[in-house]
Amino acid sequence: MRNPKPQEWDAKVLSKKKIADYKPFNFVDGEGVRNSLYVSGCLFACEGCFNQAVQNFNYGVPFTNDLLERIIADLAHSYVQGLTLLGGEPFLNTEVCLTVVDKVREVYGDTKDIWSWSGFTYDELLLESPDKLELLDKIDILVDGRFELSKKNLSLQFRGSSNQRIIDVKKSKAAGEVVLWDKLRDAQWQFEQIKKQDLI
Repeated sequence: MRNPKPQEWDAKVLSKKKIADYKPFNFVDGEGVRNSLYVSGCLFACEGCFNQAVQNFNYGVPFTNDLLERIIADLAHSYVQGLTLLGGEPFLNTEVCLTVVDKVREVYGDTKDIWSWSGFTYDELLLESPDKLELLDKIDILVDGRFELSKKNLSLQFRGSSNQRIIDVKKSKAAGEVVLWDKLRDAQWQFEQIKKQDLI
């Protein structure tokens, strides 16, 4: 796993403006029905990453205006709650992500929410370059932090390891400190002990 110094990784230099995948109408990348955009490229190289191929900035296909128009059209359905940015690393693909986010806000205002996953923590992003700060400012929910294999926990909601947080960005900015998403509901796995005599 890599730990960058503030502003060490420049999205304008690193990003090839490529998309690994686009998955409309899914239920796994945040609350409600969502349209998910997977951008290409990530330098964190977390051990156990489930999407290693997408770490390559050259993976996938170029982002196009046709795809942008499709995303906007897919969001028009009343049952779609919002957009999710994943990867790869959205904050190392700020030009693509800001293009999409700005269009979503132009067309839908705040009626569609925007989630993003990031290997950066919220606190790290506050020390980052203007483009990363702009993207952070324009999203609603941030799932932050590197995936840590030693802290992997399958009972966590929308996260892979226990160090990661689901952060309400707007409430955090208003409070001047991290405010967690108020709908956080991690599963509590409880298994009743099966006694030998119950099997007879």
